[in-house]
Amino acid sequence: MRKFICLLITGLLYCAPVLSQTSLGSIDSYKLGEKRGYRLYVPNDYTPERSYPLIVVLDGDYLFDQAVASAKFFAYKEELPQCIVLGVNQKNTRDRDIAYSVTSGLPEESGANFFEFLGMELIPAIEKEYEIAPFKAVIGHGLTGNFINYYLFKEDPLFQAYISLSPTLPVQMEEYIPERLAEASGNTFYFLATSANDTRENKESVSRLNTRLKLISNDNLHYLYEKYEIADHHALAAYAIPKAMDQIFDIYTPISVKEYKNKLMTYVGEPYEYLENKYNTIESLFGFKKAMSLNDFMAVYAASKKKESLESLDALSKLAKKEFPDTMLGFFIEAEYLELSGEPKKAMRTYEKAFSMPEIDFLTKDLTLQRIDQLKQDFGW
Repeated sequence: MRKFICLLITGLLYCAPVLSQTSLGSIDSYKLGEKRGYRLYVPNDYTPERSYPLIVVLDGDYLFDQAVASAKFFAYKEELPQCIVLGVNQKNTRDRDIAYSVTSGLPEESGANFFEFLGMELIPAIEKEYEIAPFKAVIGHGLTGNFINYYLFKEDPLFQAYISLSPTLPVQMEEYIPERLAEASGNTFYFLATSANDTRENKESVSRLNTRLKLISNDNLHYLYEKYEIADHHALAAYAIPKAMDQIFDIYTPISVKEYKNKLMTYVGEPYEYLENKYNTIESLFGFKKAMSLNDFMAVYAASKKKESLESLDALSKLAKKEFPDTMLGFFIEAEYLELSGEPKKAMRTYEKAFSMPEIDFLTKDLTLQRIDQLKQDFGW
């Protein structure tokens, strides 16, 4: 909660930089038969050497700046990968863009054209210009909060994360969405939000939808629901967008005290395997290899010692030499592994190697000397 409130305040400070670091663009659309404008945020240090998750923001006329501020804030704190944010202008075309059949609840005519415009024209145009990761998210509010759900029904969904803010749902969608999410075959993140002061129709339909989504048993579905007590239909977007990003990108966030206690320490398997799985998942989701965080490494190191896992200490010593080669970390952990494995002479020589290298975190030369002296004392050397 503290981080969330901080973000709301920080978002205001980000407004000026956001405006100066975004660009306006347009595309001649064959599907729409007109030129359509968009706004684009690309990180200042963008490089084609890596790929970037894409966040598509419908109702970009008023949601874009909030999405960019949230993306920048979490990226600055290294709790989210740097993202490219695409805002779709709909101020004068919204009613046409979201047109759907009253009978089926699905897009028709101009709504179907807009559906194809996003997936077949606008997003491919951005992908030609920039390196886009496999992971894509989409944000919608009200009528567009419903529209984003249509992408769930593609055989190979365009988006992996859906942020649906107080969606205005045709009654059919209350049936379609749970059915589709129950069948999701790939990692799918679904964030649904309403508020106590939301419009009555939206609040009731979202409540019914939430009741059904909570019952889904599908390991591929990561479902998140929020109901805000102090926001109305429009204000809830300012609360929900940063909250959604925080939760959807949770896997990218450095290991917290909560994750350490609830996930790492209860993990069935060796602690180092938890670390490997976390970073492999990040790479598969976001399309690039994240540099190993010292915070994450030391959390797993602490768990390995607490669980008295020699296998994990051995694996971590090798990993440390690869990820933190110019520090004593790898040799210090190797020495601990040797000491606990009943090889004191090898352990002492390895502590001596650690002593000759630069300190890191709480591993100091003084601590290393203490370990060496203790071994000498224990074995009378």
